[in-house]
Parts: sequence; C-alpha cells; structure tokens
Amino acid sequence: MTPRNVSLSKTTRFSIAGAALVLPLLLAGCTSATTPTPQTTLASTTQHVHGIYVDQMSSKVLLASHDGLYAAAGKTLVKVSTDTIDLMGFTPTADPRVFYGSGHPGPGSALPNPVGLIRSTDAGKTWVTLSRQGKSDFHALSATDHGLVAFDGKLRTSADGITWETSSASFSPAVLAGNPATSVVLATTQQGLQRSTNSGSTWNAVPTAPLMQFVAFAPSPEKAPTDAVGIAPDGSVHVSTDAGLTWTAAGRVKGEVQAVTALAQASGKPAIWVATADGVQSSSDGGATFGPVTP
Repeated sequence: MTPRNVSLSKTTRFSIAGAALVLPLLLAGCTSATTPTPQTTLASTTQHVHGIYVDQMSSKVLLASHDGLYAAAGKTLVKVSTDTIDLMGFTPTADPRVFYGSGHPGPGSALPNPVGLIRSTDAGKTWVTLSRQGKSDFHALSATDHGLVAFDGKLRTSADGITWETSSASFSPAVLAGNPATSVVLATTQQGLQRSTNSGSTWNAVPTAPLMQFVAFAPSPEKAPTDAVGIAPDGSVHVSTDAGLTWTAAGRVKGEVQAVTALAQASGKPAIWVATADGVQSSSDGGATFGPVTP
C-alpha cells in the first residue's frame, strides 16, 4: 500500500496551484543524506519521511526516512538501520522481518549510488543489495503475492527481486500500493487512480475514484485485504471496501502528508497512520478524526 528528499520539496508532492492539482516530479534529484543521531526528535525526522509501516502484531511504527529507518517512540525516534540510507522506496512483506528498499547511500555506506533494490531480513537493521545497483532509484515500491512492483522512471515488475520486466504502462505513479496477500495493486497518478489485478502486469483506470496522492491497503491477519485508504492532495481521506473500485469520503488530515499506512479492524473501519511534516497522526475511526500518536 505506497508511497519521498531533504524536506520533501514541492517537486516531490502534489501541490495546489489555483484549482489545479499537479503531480510531483517523481524523479527529482535527491540530496545526500545527512549524518543522523541514533535518537532524534520526531518533528525533525518526519520532515523527511518516504514511507510508514505499522506491524500488525506489535503496532510498532516504523518510518523510512532520508536518514534511514526509524522506530517511533513517543516524541522521539530511535534509529533502526545501521547504515544511513535515503530510503526513497520502502515496502514490507508478509514476513515482518523482511523489507525491501531503494534510494541513495548516506555517509559511511558502502552501497552504490543509487542502491537499486536492497533487502533487509532483520527488520531493517542491515541491508544487502539484490539488483539494479547503480541503475535504479525506485521512488515507488510495493510487494504483492507474486513479487514486487516498482517505478524508477519506468514501471517494472519482478517475481524474485533480481530479474525485472518492464511494463508497457505509460503512467508515472506517485505511490504504488500492494499487499503480499493479494495480486491487486493501486497506483496514484496525475490522471487518476490506476488498478491492477495481476501484480502490476496490466492496468486499468478507476474513473470514479477521487484524485489521490497517497493510497494504502489495510491488511488483516485473517484474510487478503479489501479495505484501502486514500488521501487527496488537500488532505481529505477516502476509504474503499472493495480493493479500490469504489470510494467513500471520510475526514481530513491536517498538515503536509508524506506517507500513509493502515490496518483492518474488527469494527470494519480501518486504523490509519499518517506521517506529516509535524509528526505522526493516527485515526481509529476510519479516517473521520485524527490525533497525534502518543506512547
């Protein structure tokens, strides 16, 4: 379910110019990552968030940032990754200890630039290279039940993270949202929402969907996800119960949204976490209301 440089400048987000909604320049140049401290304030690091993940079992919140992977602990962040990597692309898998990422190496890292596709098997502490080193900076990256879907200027799919196929799709996604339990993938674009039912091999537009910048599935431990959450450029929240085919308006997020994730709940309304420039907010009522994440 995503979606990512120093302050997520206007070239890397939707913006509002008059009444027009403009897609970001997804592959704008990224600056070198700064040297982080093991623990830093939430507000300072959430100005650089490219992805957010919440573990289904522990509810631990992880932020993929310009300076690496961090765990949110109240108003502070604790660095998880030993290397400083600008994680422009980040996605979890069905295994809570296995993540995939992409982006640029930071100070002290021996990884190539760009890093291509990298993988962690220890919940983000260390990373190894898999493919496309020096070639790809995947700004959009997501896992499905058949592998990975990614965008580095071209939309690509891979069953094993090593061999890649280039899609014939012509759109440029801001965010790719899949889930390891399903073949459905959603992509936000300037022209509107795109949807794939075969792990990114082919795509169809969803003309009735609102124009959204961020989208994420809300997985459940019991079944493949059908709930999804989307956020428009103006912060309005939309919820789907049929894997992105139809959408219902909910509430609104205050602040500059940078990443979103969600989990299914017994209530039928997804729990939602949103990283903004001011911190992490969450909703337990399907996006109707949001409040700051607290310990």
